[in-house]
Amino acid sequence: MRIAPEVAEAVAGGRPVVALESTLISHGLPRPRNLEVAHEIEQAVREVGAVPATVAVVAGEARVGLDEAALDVVASDPAVVKCGVRDLAVVAARGGHGATTVASTAWLAARAGISVFATGGLGGVHREARETWDESADLETLARVGLAVVCSGVKSILDVGATLERLETLGVTVLGYRTDRFPGFYLHDSGYPAPWRVDSPDEVAAVLAAGRSLGAGGAVVVANPLPPDEQLDPELHDRVVSAGLAAASAAGVTGKEMTPFLLDFFHTETGGESLEANVRLVIRNAELGARIAVAAAV
Repeated sequence: MRIAPEVAEAVAGGRPVVALESTLISHGLPRPRNLEVAHEIEQAVREVGAVPATVAVVAGEARVGLDEAALDVVASDPAVVKCGVRDLAVVAARGGHGATTVASTAWLAARAGISVFATGGLGGVHREARETWDESADLETLARVGLAVVCSGVKSILDVGATLERLETLGVTVLGYRTDRFPGFYLHDSGYPAPWRVDSPDEVAAVLAAGRSLGAGGAVVVANPLPPDEQLDPELHDRVVSAGLAAASAAGVTGKEMTPFLLDFFHTETGGESLEANVRLVIRNAELGARIAVAAAV
């Protein structure tokens, strides 16, 4: 694993660092907008006073913190594969390129000594899980890594209620940021309550510190909702979810290909509205992640 010098120096010096995933860049946004957004996310972290550490596998090497050439590979090379924890060793052994998911980003970031990670939405229990047993590896991994994960809740194409139940079972702490409701990715409110509420980065930092002192090994999920006036129209959202799930079933899409398929379906069917909501929420999460990292570093 290669840690970029800027990131390694910041971690060693106890300065704030925010890990960022790369699947959003390679599989979540259209080209060339994806590279522009990658730069915008990193800049959002820097403007708050933290160091961004985008994570990916490039030419067989797990990298925490990407230079411009590596970022361009992730954004433009069609050979980049979606890479969970189970895929890291295979992609590395073959000298391939891998865009890291929530799970693999969290895993590598924790190994690098980073305590805050910002992303879009978590993976979770799929809506047909009773028949398919389809559940994201994000959940089990978050039970094993002790860092804060700033997100906009669970991707709304999933079974949010079942995912919250699994997070509880796995011992993952879930905080609503300035809200008593658990956000629904594109939506301000998923329809479920947040188990706990916090109202400042300092509160999140205090929860992280208390978890470490008590030996709690799991992640702290910080669920940061889009404001109501920035969310996707709820009626449009529900129609597109139903249509997207039907389209995925008809196309035989399953497993790790499901989320990219449905996100692309959303972007097309909403005329780009979901894409812009996705960009807004990721940048907001990066900013909040940076504020939490700064608070935790004091």
